[in-house]
Amino acid sequence: QVQLVESGGGSVQAGGTLRLSCTFSILTYIDYYCMGWFRQAPGKGREGVASIDHDDRTVYKDSVKGRFTISRDNAKRSLYLQMNGLKPEDTAMYYCAAGRQYGGPCSTLSLLETDYGYWGQGTQVTVSS
Repeated sequence: QVQLVESGGGSVQAGGTLRLSCTFSILTYIDYYCMGWFRQAPGKGREGVASIDHDDRTVYKDSVKGRFTISRDNAKRSLYLQMNGLKPEDTAMYYCAAGRQYGGPCSTLSLLETDYGYWGQGTQVTVSS
Protein backbone atom coordinates (compact mmCIF):
# COMPACT_ATOMS: atom_id res chain seq x y z
CA GLN A 1 0.00 0.00 0.00
CA VAL A 2 1.44 3.35 -1.05
CA GLN A 3 1.18 6.12 1.52
CA LEU A 4 1.67 9.81 0.85
CA VAL A 5 2.10 12.54 3.44
CA GLU A 6 2.10 16.25 2.58
CA SER A 7 3.61 19.10 4.57
CA GLY A 8 4.57 22.73 4.12
CA GLY A 9 1.22 24.43 3.79
CA GLY A 10 0.39 27.65 5.59
CA SER A 11 -0.90 31.20 5.35
CA VAL A 12 0.92 33.84 3.31
CA GLN A 13 0.17 37.18 1.77
CA ALA A 14 -0.22 37.65 -1.96
CA GLY A 15 3.14 37.54 -3.69
CA GLY A 16 4.55 35.24 -1.05
CA THR A 17 6.26 31.87 -1.36
CA LEU A 18 5.63 28.38 -0.03
CA ARG A 19 7.26 25.02 -0.67
CA LEU A 20 5.12 21.93 -0.31
CA SER A 21 6.68 18.54 0.34
CA CYS A 22 5.30 15.05 0.03
CA THR A 23 6.96 11.92 1.30
CA PHE A 24 5.88 8.62 -0.22
CA SER A 25 6.31 5.05 0.86
CA ILE A 26 7.04 3.54 -2.57
CA LEU A 27 9.88 1.09 -2.02
CA THR A 28 10.27 -0.56 -5.42
CA TYR A 29 9.72 0.41 -9.06
CA ILE A 30 9.69 4.08 -8.13
CA ASP A 31 10.18 5.04 -11.77
CA TYR A 32 6.90 3.31 -12.62
CA TYR A 33 5.03 6.06 -10.76
CA CYS A 34 4.14 9.45 -12.12
CA MET A 35 3.55 12.00 -9.37
CA GLY A 36 1.29 15.00 -9.23
CA TRP A 37 -0.04 17.87 -7.18
CA PHE A 38 -3.74 18.66 -7.09
CA ARG A 39 -5.79 21.25 -5.25
CA GLN A 40 -9.35 21.79 -4.16
CA ALA A 41 -10.78 25.15 -3.23
CA PRO A 42 -13.93 25.42 -1.08
CA GLY A 43 -17.03 24.64 -3.12
CA LYS A 44 -15.02 23.52 -6.15
CA GLY A 45 -13.85 20.27 -7.61
CA ARG A 46 -10.30 18.98 -7.36
CA GLU A 47 -8.02 20.14 -10.15
CA GLY A 48 -4.59 19.11 -11.35
CA VAL A 49 -1.82 21.62 -10.75
CA ALA A 50 1.38 19.88 -11.88
CA SER A 51 2.67 16.45 -12.84
CA ILE A 52 6.13 14.91 -13.20
CA ASP A 53 7.23 11.63 -14.79
CA HIS A 54 10.18 9.31 -14.21
CA ASP A 55 12.35 11.38 -16.54
CA ASP A 56 11.52 14.64 -14.73
CA ARG A 57 9.40 15.90 -17.57
CA THR A 58 6.65 18.16 -16.26
CA VAL A 59 3.27 19.61 -17.12
CA TYR A 60 1.43 22.46 -15.40
CA LYS A 61 -2.01 23.95 -15.18
CA ASP A 62 -1.97 27.13 -17.27
CA SER A 63 -2.69 29.47 -14.37
CA VAL A 64 0.41 28.36 -12.42
CA LYS A 65 2.95 28.21 -15.25
CA GLY A 66 5.97 30.33 -14.48
CA ARG A 67 5.08 30.51 -10.79
CA PHE A 68 5.04 26.89 -9.59
CA THR A 69 7.74 24.24 -10.00
CA ILE A 70 7.28 20.53 -9.37
CA SER A 71 10.26 18.31 -8.64
CA ARG A 72 10.98 14.88 -7.22
CA ASP A 73 13.86 13.22 -5.38
CA ASN A 74 13.43 9.47 -5.55
CA ALA A 75 16.38 8.83 -3.25
CA LYS A 76 14.58 10.80 -0.54
CA ARG A 77 11.19 9.41 -1.51
CA SER A 78 9.99 12.99 -1.85
CA LEU A 79 7.95 15.20 -4.15
CA TYR A 80 8.00 18.99 -3.99
CA LEU A 81 5.97 21.95 -5.21
CA GLN A 82 7.73 25.30 -5.10
CA MET A 83 5.11 28.05 -5.24
CA ASN A 84 6.18 31.61 -5.94
CA GLY A 85 4.12 34.70 -6.59
CA LEU A 86 1.13 33.26 -4.76
CA LYS A 87 -2.29 34.73 -5.45
CA PRO A 88 -5.52 34.60 -3.41
CA GLU A 89 -6.99 32.31 -6.07
CA ASP A 90 -4.31 29.74 -5.19
CA THR A 91 -6.01 29.24 -1.83
CA ALA A 92 -6.97 25.57 -1.55
CA MET A 93 -6.22 22.23 0.02
CA TYR A 94 -3.26 20.78 -1.86
CA TYR A 95 -2.91 17.05 -2.40
CA CYS A 96 0.01 14.89 -3.45
CA ALA A 97 -0.87 11.96 -5.74
CA ALA A 98 0.86 8.96 -7.30
CA GLY A 99 -0.17 6.95 -10.31
CA ARG A 100 1.42 3.69 -11.37
CA GLN A 101 2.05 2.81 -14.99
CA TYR A 102 2.37 -0.89 -15.66
CA GLY A 103 4.88 -2.30 -18.08
CA GLY A 104 7.60 0.29 -17.72
CA PRO A 105 8.68 3.63 -16.25
CA CYS A 106 5.88 6.14 -16.11
CA SER A 107 5.93 8.62 -18.97
CA THR A 108 2.26 9.63 -18.96
CA LEU A 109 2.00 13.17 -17.71
CA SER A 110 -1.54 13.84 -16.57
CA LEU A 111 -3.55 16.40 -14.63
CA LEU A 112 -6.57 14.10 -14.47
CA GLU A 113 -7.64 12.72 -11.10
CA THR A 114 -8.55 9.39 -12.63
CA ASP A 115 -4.93 8.70 -13.60
CA TYR A 116 -3.84 8.62 -9.97
CA GLY A 117 -4.63 5.84 -7.55
CA TYR A 118 -2.89 7.01 -4.40
CA TRP A 119 -3.54 10.20 -2.50
CA GLY A 120 -2.31 12.04 0.56
CA GLN A 121 -4.52 13.73 3.14
CA GLY A 122 -3.75 17.24 1.96
CA THR A 123 -2.14 20.40 3.29
CA GLN A 124 -3.91 23.76 3.43
CA VAL A 125 -2.59 26.80 1.57
CA THR A 126 -4.21 30.17 2.28
CA VAL A 127 -3.20 33.33 0.42
CA SER A 128 -4.53 36.66 1.63
CA SER A 129 -4.73 39.82 -0.45
